[in-house]
Amino acid sequence: MSVKCDVCFRGCLLEEGQVGFCRARRNVGGAVICDNYGEITSLALDPIEKKPLMRFMPGSMILSAGSYGCNLACMFCQNYSISTTKKEENLLTEISPAEMVEKALRLREQGNIGIAYTYNEPLIGYEYVRDTAKAARAEGLKNVVVTNGCFAERVFGEIIGVVDAMNIDLKGFTKEYYQKLGGDFETVKNFIKMSHESGCHIELTTLLVPGYNDSEGETEAMAAWIASMSSDIPYHISRFFGRWKMEDAGPTPVSSVFKAVEIAKRHLKFVYAGNV
Repeated sequence: MSVKCDVCFRGCLLEEGQVGFCRARRNVGGAVICDNYGEITSLALDPIEKKPLMRFMPGSMILSAGSYGCNLACMFCQNYSISTTKKEENLLTEISPAEMVEKALRLREQGNIGIAYTYNEPLIGYEYVRDTAKAARAEGLKNVVVTNGCFAERVFGEIIGVVDAMNIDLKGFTKEYYQKLGGDFETVKNFIKMSHESGCHIELTTLLVPGYNDSEGETEAMAAWIASMSSDIPYHISRFFGRWKMEDAGPTPVSSVFKAVEIAKRHLKFVYAGNV
């Protein structure tokens, strides 16, 4: 029997045994399950600023964990080797929520404050994020999610009570650009609004891609929209370097990044240049 996945805007209709576009949700017996639950491809102790989060417990370290799969198709994805691949194409380590929390606790002496769900798109497997975050919070650990934000309100409701901070990609500020990336503009705006209104600490990031989302007008529009929620929301504008299907593309001129930062600062108090 076919069933519709309700995790993100795609609404994939899945036959028995079939996986969705994200490669990580599967129809098993008429229920869409998280097929990458506890399947870890990447694990590292990172500075919190690398997420990037500049105004959430600065100077701290955080255990960063990633699985595989993503519900977008950004042609310049820096983690395409895990975000665009299937389960059988990855080297996986099974780590239960309890085991992940234990790993995080053992790293406290190295400055670790908790767990960051990152590298691939973590919310396609929101169940693992939710369960691990609950267990981590019970031990006094912090939880951070790095996400593209293209998810249904139901998923937001599952994780928001146990997540302390999020960095959410605001990839551009037009419907057309989001369509190029296989995303949905209105969905991400709604996710950002809900996150801000919930009281969760949020920071936003835009990768400035030459010729795609780097016009001064678009930067102005993004910054003004963010400021309409709060001028205190930290905003990261990052320099693009060619990867995956855009490997031959030239990097964003440093001058373009600093100009975008200057424009954004007309509206926002905390604007950061990344990768420069």
